[in-house]
Amino acid sequence: MNPETLRRALQADELLIAPDWMLLEEGPVQGRALHIAAGTITAVAPLDVLRERHPHLVPLEPPHRLLMPGFVDVHHHLTQSFGKALAFGEPSEIFRRIWVPLEASLDARSLHLAAKLASLEALRGGFTTVCDAGTRAKEGLDAIADATREAGIRCVLALTCNDAGGDETGRQALLAKAETHLAAFPGQPLLHPSLAISTPEAASDAQLHAIARLSAEAGVVFQIHVNEHLASVERSLVSRGQRPLEHLAAVGALGPQTLVAHATLATPHELLLLRDSDTAVAYNPVASSWKGNAVADAPLMAALGIRFGLGTDGTRSDGFRLMDAAETAQRLTRGLATGDSSCGGGWLWPQHATGGGADAAGLSGVTGRIAAGQAADLLLLDLDVPELCPSWDLGWELVRLAARDQIEAVLVAGRLRLWKGWPVDWDARALMEEVRAVARHDVVRAPIQKIHPLSYQHRAAGR
Repeated sequence: MNPETLRRALQADELLIAPDWMLLEEGPVQGRALHIAAGTITAVAPLDVLRERHPHLVPLEPPHRLLMPGFVDVHHHLTQSFGKALAFGEPSEIFRRIWVPLEASLDARSLHLAAKLASLEALRGGFTTVCDAGTRAKEGLDAIADATREAGIRCVLALTCNDAGGDETGRQALLAKAETHLAAFPGQPLLHPSLAISTPEAASDAQLHAIARLSAEAGVVFQIHVNEHLASVERSLVSRGQRPLEHLAAVGALGPQTLVAHATLATPHELLLLRDSDTAVAYNPVASSWKGNAVADAPLMAALGIRFGLGTDGTRSDGFRLMDAAETAQRLTRGLATGDSSCGGGWLWPQHATGGGADAAGLSGVTGRIAAGQAADLLLLDLDVPELCPSWDLGWELVRLAARDQIEAVLVAGRLRLWKGWPVDWDARALMEEVRAVARHDVVRAPIQKIHPLSYQHRAAGR
């Protein structure tokens, strides 16, 4: 099929498509077709069945293609994209020395540009949904909402509700603000409200309980960082006399509405707390390798029935490299020591990068799967590449061999957003030029503290 013909066909309001392969919940399958109308998947069935139901449609049958659900990034920080490599090679708590100073120094325009740039990167990496964990910038929420809407990505957008150091009046004001945020996006199907507290010690026990309860009542996700590295565990022990997950359990802040980011240093008791409360986890393997002390035991979580998805933590937005990192981290930290040569068997990581991630982000009824009633948040992959020839096990090949440049089309809610890596309805090059014009100034004036010099300076110093 001619690429331009395929691109134009994918922009139709109603679509019948039958690629060679489709990634369903049971794995990669052949012989299936998909009907999309009004941004929603209406049916998945053999092509002959759907052709009879929709005789007015000419089926798209692109050869050597895989149609799969878009990736779900369950832990992102969209307003940190100006920093990127500034955090490379730094000790664990970069949020204190880089992210908080940087975000706090950005004005509304810069926050909008940073979030739109991050959204573009996510779409290019195959993410159709991002879960933003809450910005520390005062004007960040409106900026993120506008940016993600313009970029065309689905976003779970959190309001940060930290009240540590405040009084009861301030706490009540935050709760009122939270309730306003939960009702902030009527008629905006790609924006999903969420509430967040940065870390357990960033809020009072009353606030932790109240925000978790409010989230549960509203049917939204409550996001919080826990057990990311040794310093975070020790802070909790000093301030509360309990480890972070134990503390959250004690104040009633765990539950099916709660999404904890990292949980890398989790004791057996804490894992049982997660399981028994049905709390979800954002497994962030790249963040572990770049700035953590440990790797979350995702296969054990899966065996225990703990819900989890994969998150980038704003490291790099590439869904295929994220799956590869997820499996590699388990091989290096657990598989080698136990003789586990599969570490997920090639199916665990695509599952939790898509449907499992949607479940963790509170969107299991919306996205993450190719099934009737789900939003048409989809990726069309070109399989006609040397790396996948010959193909023997497409599940494993997606984890270890597939690459971002194979993503031919990205659809969000049935609308073609990217074609061969670039937006079809807005100017990404113009955005990049604008970012270059303001980012350097913003970073230079932010009170960032780097411990290590830039890489070429580090090398010149002989360290």
